[in-house]
Amino acid sequence: MKIVTVIGARPQFIKAAALSRALRNYSNIEETIIHTGQHHDTSMSDVFFEEMQIPRPKYNLEVSGLGHGAMTGRMLEKIEEELINEKPDWVLVYGDTNSTLAGALAAAKLHLPVAHVEAGLRSFNMKMPEEINRILTDRVSTLLFCPTDTAVKNLKSEGIQNGVVRTGDVMADALFYYQTLAPQKAKLFRNTPETKFALATIHRAENTDDPIRLKNIFSALELINQKLAVYLPLHPRTKGKLKDLGIVPTFKILEPLGYYDMVQLLTNCSLVLTDSGGLQKEAYLCQKPCVTFRDETEWVELIENGVNKLVGTSSEAIVNAANSFSTAGPTFTKGLYGNGKAAEEIIEAILGFSS
Repeated sequence: MKIVTVIGARPQFIKAAALSRALRNYSNIEETIIHTGQHHDTSMSDVFFEEMQIPRPKYNLEVSGLGHGAMTGRMLEKIEEELINEKPDWVLVYGDTNSTLAGALAAAKLHLPVAHVEAGLRSFNMKMPEEINRILTDRVSTLLFCPTDTAVKNLKSEGIQNGVVRTGDVMADALFYYQTLAPQKAKLFRNTPETKFALATIHRAENTDDPIRLKNIFSALELINQKLAVYLPLHPRTKGKLKDLGIVPTFKILEPLGYYDMVQLLTNCSLVLTDSGGLQKEAYLCQKPCVTFRDETEWVELIENGVNKLVGTSSEAIVNAANSFSTAGPTFTKGLYGNGKAAEEIIEAILGFSS
């Protein structure tokens, strides 16, 4: 069996690492990777292939830095060419990026079955390009691998039940595996800071492209830093926006980190402050309370379990949420995202469907 995997962005590299590692245990499966180039520089792409031992892409389409329509269209055209060349049995896509949608549409138009990892997630905010991508991808997928019960329910409410499989989350697979290696493999943070600190990330366009929201977030981080040191690996897009606005943070700014260094910081921090979907889950998996700078989240079970506070971008709300966690830490319920065996379940479902 030949599987073509389409990836292009940092979170997909982490998910693909878990599944590609599991696929290597199956002698009857050949995986070919197409990298769209959506995240293309060393700090956002190459380092993940090196650190996580992901097979090097056979194709790098080098599509980046364009508007949503142009980027998706260019990817669609180039992916279609390579799928015609490869003639795979399955096309595997992850998450909700432009790369995901382009891969799914190219496969569907060639009548190739699509397997969507992280299916069924919904923010119910159609202003988010990710929401459009994930909905359309789910509509054309043959197998829909859901990380949570909520994702299964979302698909059922949309009339999608065939091919839906609840597997758990491959990001849990990746974290559990690589967390054991991080103390030896990390480049910058083998010895993590002795003082307590919060780990922050900001990259989502709804925050970086809105000066008011971005200023509010950084004002809150400055206030939090007065009591709890803040460490922020800075996304390239956020870095550019800060420069445009003349914002010069006084807390610890880091260059984008490799996965092992990020895992080390996550494992040793006291609090996570983020607008990332993936980091919300990883915070839970590491039993760290999380404050999320968004108006909605796909990971509603984290809110329901009290381990994540969804606060928007009000400086006051962000600081209050951070302070509340410092006085009363949450109780973590195990197993929300599976047992770290999602990759094997996904592979077995594909093999079972194809037999």
